[in-house]
Amino acid sequence: MKSKPSPARSRKPDRDTAPLLQQVREVYAELATRPLRGNCTGRTTCCRFQLTGKTPYLTRGEAMIAAQAWRASGRKQMPASADGACPFLKQGLCQIYESRPFGCRTHFCEAAGGQTPRALVRDLIQRLEDIDLALGGEGASQFHAAIKPFL
Repeated sequence: MKSKPSPARSRKPDRDTAPLLQQVREVYAELATRPLRGNCTGRTTCCRFQLTGKTPYLTRGEAMIAAQAWRASGRKQMPASADGACPFLKQGLCQIYESRPFGCRTHFCEAAGGQTPRALVRDLIQRLEDIDLALGGEGASQFHAAIKPFL
C-alpha cells in the first residue's frame, strides 16, 4: 500500500495561489520598512553569481513572483548568461527589481552594506518558508532551479 505524501510537502498547492503570493509581497513590503543597514546601490556586482560565487536561494513563492514579473514584461524564457550573471540582469539593470527575491533584498553586496544579519529577518524568512509549504514547495532552491518550472 502506497502512503500518501504529507499535504505540506505535496508538489501541488491545494488552494488558489494568489493570496499566498500576496503574502510573499507583504513580506517584501515589511522588509522595506525595517531600518536595516543594506541599501541597494544598483552596482549589480552581487548579480554576477559566477564572479561572487554566491547564488540566492528562493522559496516557491519567491520564484513564482519573479517569473510572473519576467513574463509580465513580455518575456517567456530565462536567457542563458555566458558570464554567470543573473538571467534577469540586462544592460546593467535588474529587469524584475520590484519583484526581486528576498535573497536579493538582503544580499551580500558590500557596496550596499553587506549581508543583512539573519537574526534581524528570521521572522520574515520563517513566513516565506511557511508560504513555501502552503504552495507545495520543499524548501528554498538554488536560483535557476527554483525559477525554471515557472517560465
